[in-house]
Amino acid sequence: MAETQRVPRRDNRTPETPMTALGRTLPHSIEAEEYLLSCCLLDGNDTIARCLEAKLAGAAFYSAANRLIYEKLCEIYAKNPPVDVAILAEELKTSKQLETIGGYAYLTQISSRIPTTAQAQYFIDKVRELHLLRELIKVATGAVENCFNYEGDLEQFIDKVEQDIFGVTQDRISDAAKQIKEPMHDAMKIINKMMMEKGELTGVTSGFKDLDALTYGFQSQEMIVLAARPSMGKTSLALNFAEAAAMPKRGEAAATLIFSLEMSASQLALRMLCSRSRVNMKLLREGLLPKNGNEQQRLLKAADEFSKSKLFIDDSSHLSIMELRAKSRRVHARTKLGFIIVDYMQLLSPTDPKVPREQQVAEASRGLKALAKELEVPVLVLSQLNRASEKENRSPKLADLRESGSIEQDADVVLMLARPKDADEKFQVAADSAELIVAKQRNGPVGDLKLTFLKDITRFENFTQ
Repeated sequence: MAETQRVPRRDNRTPETPMTALGRTLPHSIEAEEYLLSCCLLDGNDTIARCLEAKLAGAAFYSAANRLIYEKLCEIYAKNPPVDVAILAEELKTSKQLETIGGYAYLTQISSRIPTTAQAQYFIDKVRELHLLRELIKVATGAVENCFNYEGDLEQFIDKVEQDIFGVTQDRISDAAKQIKEPMHDAMKIINKMMMEKGELTGVTSGFKDLDALTYGFQSQEMIVLAARPSMGKTSLALNFAEAAAMPKRGEAAATLIFSLEMSASQLALRMLCSRSRVNMKLLREGLLPKNGNEQQRLLKAADEFSKSKLFIDDSSHLSIMELRAKSRRVHARTKLGFIIVDYMQLLSPTDPKVPREQQVAEASRGLKALAKELEVPVLVLSQLNRASEKENRSPKLADLRESGSIEQDADVVLMLARPKDADEKFQVAADSAELIVAKQRNGPVGDLKLTFLKDITRFENFTQ
């Protein structure tokens, strides 16, 4: 009987394949794995539930035997019976895996490794931490190898390495549930600020007094959607927002990052220069401006002001949402961002081109909302409207957002740039005005407001009669 109790420790404590990097054994703790499995067997279901909540996968276990045991425990848990050694042994026997993990002897051994589950969370965190370290080492080792085989396009190579690292770390779990005391403290700080500043903006200014009066600025962690039909001036209005945020007339400037998936950085810079200096771009292109005139002085002044601002433009094309988020983090690490603009959502490349279009847009929408929360900045996203309002000759509404379900759900604020009643039949913006509809605001009122549109310099301003 004593012989049958002997367990081949080396076989069931080591992985199926050698896990080494640069000639060294990867970080692991067989003891922590066994202690965790012991906790799972001690309390039935609670520890397993906590493991699943922490997204602890079987791959997190270094030992092949421990990996099989954990995966079987999760299968049993999913079927809802109580989890104990007898049921586990029977399930492993049925699947012909009992001898693979070391038999009844090994199950008996791990079930008595620890007398209490008091430290279960510690062992969950330890197993997960060591697994993340192993995965990071694999990615880093692969990156080193790829460096030696590098064949050009450094930026793409760096982005790939960053994506691989992000792929390892994106599922990290933090304790997101907070006791109400902490959020209440934050809420009271906001309330005190509102009372002290008496109506001052609590977010990033839009530069438009009527819009700021409704929203109190673009708020941290919010996703704001600006939607319109083509040629209505979405990009122009977004650039006006960017200018107001990065170069406010009063208050603190917000470092602003613009992702332009449609226009080049130089094209955007030209539009912003002409807009701020109030120079007619058409005349400039046709060479009809006097070389030493007042216009040139205004352009030089505007260029100097922009050069001193914390305004960044990324005109990369074919960006996926993962790449966009990675780029945002990189800029944010260098210069703390206060505002991000994406022009526009439907041009983001899908992670999987084979999935339906609605699913692709939903992925982008969720990712942009997650970015706003992660970096704690407002994210303004431009989006197309479908043709329904144009065909029916009416103001746009939320249902007119293309692939609208996910966008409408994720957005905290939805702004719609609409033609005034006297717009021409091609649905172009009238020469001197536009209607901006606040169609949704999660934490405030909705309403319509007017803007003045200066067509010659593609600039929106506060409405004047």
